[in-house]
Formats: sequence, C-alpha cells, structure tokens
Amino acid sequence: MASQMNQLFCSGLEVANFVVSSGLLKLSWAKILDCYGGFNPDELQNLGLSIKWKAHQQANINILVFTTSPICTKSHLQDSKQLVSSTAFKESFPVFEFLCNNGNSFSIHKAAIALFADHFHELLQLKAECGRNSNSLIVTGHSLGGSVASLFTLWLLESLDISLAKRPLCLMFGSPLVGDKGFQQAISQRPAWNSCFLHVAATSKDSIPRLFIAPHDLNSMDLDSKSDDYKPFGTFLLCCEDGCTWSENPEAVSELLMAVETEDAGNEEWTVNVYSRIIEQLESMIVRKGISQVNEPILNSLRAGTTLQTEAIRIRNEQLLIKKLEELEEICMFNKGKAFDPAKKLNVIKIKMAELEWYKKVAKANETGYYDCYKKQLSRWDRDVIKHKKFLTNYWKEVVAQNERKPQKQLVYLRSRWLYAGTTYRRMVEPLDIADYYRDDGSNYVTNGRSHHYIKLEQWLEEDEKQSRFQIDTKKQNMDVILTDDSCFWAHVEEARLWCKSLKTADVGMISERVCLRQKLMEFEVYVMEQIKKYAVSSEIFLKGSSFMQWWKEYEMLIEPHHNSPLTDFIRNCKFQQYASGCLVLN
Repeated sequence: MASQMNQLFCSGLEVANFVVSSGLLKLSWAKILDCYGGFNPDELQNLGLSIKWKAHQQANINILVFTTSPICTKSHLQDSKQLVSSTAFKESFPVFEFLCNNGNSFSIHKAAIALFADHFHELLQLKAECGRNSNSLIVTGHSLGGSVASLFTLWLLESLDISLAKRPLCLMFGSPLVGDKGFQQAISQRPAWNSCFLHVAATSKDSIPRLFIAPHDLNSMDLDSKSDDYKPFGTFLLCCEDGCTWSENPEAVSELLMAVETEDAGNEEWTVNVYSRIIEQLESMIVRKGISQVNEPILNSLRAGTTLQTEAIRIRNEQLLIKKLEELEEICMFNKGKAFDPAKKLNVIKIKMAELEWYKKVAKANETGYYDCYKKQLSRWDRDVIKHKKFLTNYWKEVVAQNERKPQKQLVYLRSRWLYAGTTYRRMVEPLDIADYYRDDGSNYVTNGRSHHYIKLEQWLEEDEKQSRFQIDTKKQNMDVILTDDSCFWAHVEEARLWCKSLKTADVGMISERVCLRQKLMEFEVYVMEQIKKYAVSSEIFLKGSSFMQWWKEYEMLIEPHHNSPLTDFIRNCKFQQYASGCLVLN
C-alpha cells in the first residue's frame, strides 16, 4: 500500500466547485421548488406522506422532479428507519430483483420502497415516457423524494439500451440513505451505474442525510459493519455556506457525515430554505483553498486533501478524522490498483491468442491438428502453449466472474466486443482443456470436467440478441481456417472412442450393453454429420493424425460391412476433401 502514497490525491474540492459553478444544482433545485409550489413552513406535519412528481422539458434536457406531499422532514423519518429485505418483497414486488447477484439479497428503506410500490402503475407509465425521449434526463428530488428518485433511476438504468440512449443523472438533495451494504455493492459493482448518482447534503444544516448512519469508533478500522446498517452509494457533494467537497468513497462519506455538527439536530426546522441559500452563496463565491492556507506544512497530497475536505465543510477538532480518512483513501486507492480491468490486458490477450493461432497452423502442417498435437505433448512449443492457456483462462474466468457480479438486465451480459472475443477464446482453448482431461484418463468431460466460465460464455452467446450469424456460403469459403463451433466437440470424440473400446471388449452375452453402446455411436454419427452440414467443424478433424480419424478407424472395424449412413458415405468417399475447400454440396 505504501506505493499508493506516491500517487496524487485529489481532495474533491475542484470537482465540487466545478459542479456548483455549472449551474446544475441551481437548475435542479429551482424545479424542486416549483414542484413543491408555495410550501408553508408552518403547516402541520402529522399527515401521511405521498409522492408527487413533475416533468420539465428544456432545450436538450428533461428534468423529472420527485417530492413528497407534505414536505418530508426528520420527524417523518425517525420512526421509519426499518430496512426491508429483498427476499421479503420478492414475490409481491419483484421490480428490483435485477439487483440480486447470484442469489445475494439486499435491503431498502421501508418508507422509500413503500411509496414506490404505492405509485407503481403511474411510475410504469412515466418510465415508458422517459424511454421514448432521446433528450438527456436529470432525475432529481428532495429528502424522501430523492430516495424515490434514486429507485426510479435504477429502474431506468436496468432497462436502458446505452447504445441508443444516454444514461440519466440522479441528483438528490438532503435525502436519507436508501439501502444496506448489499444494495450499495449491487450498484458499485457496476461503475457506469454508480456514477449516475449525486447526493447533495447541507452538512451543517440538514441532519436527514446522516439520520440512518450507525455511530462507530473512529479508532476502529473494521469496515465490515453489520449487514443491516445503511450504506452510502454513488457520489456525495457535502456543502455548507462557506464551501463544499466531493467524495466517491462510501466509507469516507460515512465518516464525514457523522463528524459534522448539525446545528438543527434537535429541531424540526425545514431544510428547503437552507438549500436555496447554500446554492446561492456557493455560486457567488466558489471557495478555492490552497495548501498555503493550512496551518502547518503538509508533505503529501493525501494529508493535504483530507485536511481541505474537513475544512471545506467546517469540521473542527478534526485530527483523528483526518487520520481515519487518510487510511480509508489509502485502502480505496490500493483496491483500485488491484482491481481487474479487462481492457488493460486486451492487447496481451490478443498476443497470446495469436501465439495459439500460430501453434494451430504448425500442428496442421504436421497432419495432426492442434488438439492432438497438444494432447501428445511432443513438441518443444507445448510448454509455451501451456503458459498461454493458463494466462488466457485466468483472464476469462475473472471476466466472467466480474460480469456475474454486476446487476443487469436479464439476457444482457457482456458487450458484443467481449462476448465474441470470449467465444473465440472458448473455441480455441477449451479443446486444450479437454485434451488435458482425457490424457489423465478422464471420462464424461461435459458433465464432470467442464469449467463454469465455459458454460457461461456459451450460454451468453446463445442468449445474445445481437449476435450475427455467419451465412453458410460465407463459412464454406473459410473452412480451412475456422474454429469448430462446438468447443466440446473433442470431448464427444473422446467419449465415442471410449464407447468403441467398451464395445470391442464387451462380453458377447452382454446384449443390452452392446446395444446401448451401438446406439450411442450411431447418435454420435448423427451429431457429427449435423455439424458438417452446418459447416460448423474445422477441416482439421479430418487430418490423418487426428483423434477423430482414429475414432473412425476404430469404429469402422466394429460396424457391419453393409452398414451405411450419411457419415460413412461422407468419409469412405473422401468428401471431406471437398469440404475443406468449401466446394462440397450437401443435401
């Protein structure tokens, strides 16, 4: 982790000032006030809450505002801290099941999910209207209305085709935390979604954003809080009249919110006027603090940044907090450094695949085929191939695992670029795994030996709505270079060879066993011929040194002289020579 200390740390002040000066806060807040429409601070707050929303259309931006009626304050929320598990509303209200990852559950603030469910049918229509509009969309809200805005934005993101539409921005003012650690992780594991959420919290005037945070000891570095604790997600803009700061680190956000002394903590004063005043003041005086303003010399950017963060939102006696924030940011930077990034290794992957392509060509020139060449392990290049295979497999296992952890729309998995690269990898490398498996006297690879990541890559290809299928004429022109579509083809060949061996040694009296083995072999014949008719197998399978041709020799000795089938006709009449050149015409 020490190496991370050499990196420059950004305190977030620059980003915060940029957001304020952009006018985005002022524009969104003005629409919230319009949606409230002449609120009365003296109105009694003992009425039940309901959600109201209003859509605004600007030149190229649509703004959708969510508020509560009456305005939600701390007194409304004090008795509704309860989190509701996704398993509890899975049957009755499964709208957010897409956030579940591999069966993991999450929990949402009871009041927020209840309001969302109460207005579900109207929100469903609103969602459809948003989907039909191509303008940029800002979804905003205040207090509990911001919580509902965040749930609505997640619902939009789940069904959004980002190739056709821009992602919405959800901007929440003074909202309570929405969910637990499972909810936070479901969103943060998809960075493109996490970046769509911006929380604005008036730290010294509004206690609602910190209302559900469980107090803890600053001296402790135990980050594994209870699963039923509320957790921040997205980005936070923490502000007061004198300045603002920005943080994407959820643990640091929790510390900062807890450290602030909220002036109205014991009152139920409304915060609507507070945000109007703060936004106006921040726009008129964007505070740009420098290192020179810190009382004592600071030798690294991490200490300087955390110090400026605490000063920007008027946190006093902050030395212990600064130390804790430094530790949290170090952990965050360290984890980012370890994070698996598929794009960074893409060029290396291409080189490894090119090496296997070269190996495949050399093996073909030797009339063996790369499957059998690798299985026999006779070449001095096999050791390099083993290394390439291991590297590629580790890479794609992590890609698949990372993708499975992301919440996403059903049937939408890897982007096409990654899915097709993964398909090429699977068709090139899985046969090598099969060779290893049967070299060690394995049996029934498909059921007992196949890796999970191959299964998922194949499943996702089948479910990809955008995959492009080669036409038969195109494939016929490339039979000499294609990879076999079914990456388990060689496993079926190995099983067929085992059946031949069993049939040859089976006792004559074991009629039922012999009949069963013959039936399996005839089914294998049909399977192979189907692949040939679809031009889905590489011509390499017909090389004289291949395991497939070895199977044929073993099988031909077991079948009756009068046995005739499409496959026996194909091989005995050497039609595979025409197949390799793409000149074969099949009925």
